[in-house]
Amino acid sequence: MTLTGRDAGPRHASGPAPDRLMQIGEAAERVGLSIRTIRHYEQVGLIVPSARTDGGFRLYTEPDLDRLGVVKRMKPLGFTLDEMRDLLGILDALPAADDDERRALLDRLAMFHTLATTRVDALREQLATAEGFADTLRQRIDKHTRPD
Repeated sequence: MTLTGRDAGPRHASGPAPDRLMQIGEAAERVGLSIRTIRHYEQVGLIVPSARTDGGFRLYTEPDLDRLGVVKRMKPLGFTLDEMRDLLGILDALPAADDDERRALLDRLAMFHTLATTRVDALREQLATAEGFADTLRQRIDKHTRPD
């Protein structure tokens, strides 16, 4: 099998066994995303497979899975595709940044941290409201199913 590498695309921070290649099905299973979702993220430019076989099969590495994991964790917090792309760009640029560039990137990363924290707090409030509602329903069920 001949592999073709990435012609253009984001660089990734190194991770465990970055040269181990896996097809999209294994990548999807490992990250907990559907194959369709991974293909969509590729179409919108969030992920680029590290390689392809001569037959065109996408091949992913651990750093690719790390990148997909970031996107997966951003999704429930309501980040837009552009925000995801921006954060991934920051994470890609940090390892090679000079001091001035690193400070600017860290400021932007801190902004994402603040946004994420704010959104997590909002989700916690929603969850508390939902749990209170479920408890109220349980109490009503219990009240009306107890023998008199």
